[in-house]
Amino acid sequence: MVFGFFRQKRNNKVIVERQYQALTTAARSTVFYRDMQVPDTVLGRFEMLSIVLILYFRRTAKSARSGQEIAQNIIDAFFEDVDHSIRELGVGDPGVPKRMKKLAGMYYGRLESYAAALDAKDRAVLAAALKRNFHPEAGDAAPSMQALADWMLEAEEALAAIDEDAIETGMARISVPQD
Repeated sequence: MVFGFFRQKRNNKVIVERQYQALTTAARSTVFYRDMQVPDTVLGRFEMLSIVLILYFRRTAKSARSGQEIAQNIIDAFFEDVDHSIRELGVGDPGVPKRMKKLAGMYYGRLESYAAALDAKDRAVLAAALKRNFHPEAGDAAPSMQALADWMLEAEEALAAIDEDAIETGMARISVPQD
């Protein structure tokens, strides 16, 4: 019985790593940065990965227990990755918790605002939230984020159609626009 538990954890690790890699690959697709006004900066990449994870988590929220467990492991991997990145950028140990708290707050704030717009299928509200989050300093001069909002709604529909086996095995893929 105990050995089965450890085997399951090891299998979950492989599944989580495979799924997290697929999600980060999708978030790094050049089309977002080249054609959809996503800034190719550390913060822009954080924002884009947050969007991909939010879409994935909205899908796994409707999954069986194993899909939700994998999703929890992926969010843990995401924040471990963020912690590692902060340290690589030269933030010392005393400053890491403060930065992590700020980034976690940003992530969960986006989750709420994007979820409301996605639930309502309101492209304009979603584009406005994206504009605010991706280009906070630009104000009215910020570029339109309509293409990204449109993609998010399409990606969410495509994720809803993904078979549960793909979720449970870490094989779910988020379609990205063609380069």
